Amino acid sequence: MPMEIKIKRIDKTLPLPKYETAGSVGFDLICRESAEIAPNSIVLIPANVIVETPPGYMLMVCLRSSTPRKLGLMMPQGVGIVDNDYCGEEDELKIQVYNFTDEVVHVEKGSRIAQGIFVRVDTAEWNEVEQMTTPSRGGFGSTDR
Repeated sequence: MPMEIKIKRIDKTLPLPKYETAGSVGFDLICRESAEIAPNSIVLIPANVIVETPPGYMLMVCLRSSTPRKLGLMMPQGVGIVDNDYCGEEDELKIQVYNFTDEVVHVEKGSRIAQGIFVRVDTAEWNEVEQMTTPSRGGFGSTDR
């Protein structure tokens, strides 16, 4: 059964995000404005929606798999993590993109370059110890010997 999510569109001439197929895990986010991204620069593109993510979830924002190949854009941090309390009147989702090409990239209003995925999360309660009891695996990168 789908979750009911509160959402507000900034520009009501653009459609709500939607899952493109019955098997889609992510819903497409739409660019509210056209953007020009200079070579080797980072730009925030407004995604036209404010989303109230339910408690116990986060909203993960990723580029669509075709965006790097088609446009030469990637997310500089890999993914965007949206906390569930980022849902006030000024909290429009933004798609952070990095132009890794040597040319200016144009993104048109209404383009679908990113997607959102709701991910169940929990918070940790720390139990600090003086020593770990599990044997060491050998440190960072130890399985690539």
